[in-house]
Amino acid sequence: MIHPDTTVPPSDADFCITRTFNAPRALVFATMIGTEHLRHWWGPQGCRLEVVKHEPRPGGVFHYCMHFPGGFTMWGRFLYRDIAAPERIVFVNGFADAEGNAAPNPMSPDWPLEVLITTTLAEQDGKTVLTLLSQPINASDLERANFLAGHASMQGGFGGMYDQYALYLAALMQQQGA
Repeated sequence: MIHPDTTVPPSDADFCITRTFNAPRALVFATMIGTEHLRHWWGPQGCRLEVVKHEPRPGGVFHYCMHFPGGFTMWGRFLYRDIAAPERIVFVNGFADAEGNAAPNPMSPDWPLEVLITTTLAEQDGKTVLTLLSQPINASDLERANFLAGHASMQGGFGGMYDQYALYLAALMQQQGA
């Protein structure tokens, strides 16, 4: 089920999702790049995130491991390209091994090895409108086709993650008395 604050454009090779959060843009930006915050919301619902390395700057890396119930683990990484506070975060996203090297998707080996993620944040009526654009890069035709076929799964995955992110933001704002 799609969250009512989420819109998704017609399917094409690129994936885009827009979500509105009831929080100021500065807080949304800070919680999207702050190591202490990412642990609480990045990843699928039900997983525990272990941050191995996090350097939120152009040229920096975010290397992490997601631990799932039952003992399954999955590694990932961001290679940050651009960070423009408080409006934009751009990084190359992909699966990784334990050392932080690029690795194929363990569940879909014909998934693009690299995906460019551009997240933009716009303030609107005291809320923040997040737009995430996800574009396969250096992908074969088969990888692009699999990426396109995975849009519904990504919609559900990002939707669930952003649901827990919205709860995290609400808890932070309550702590701050906002």
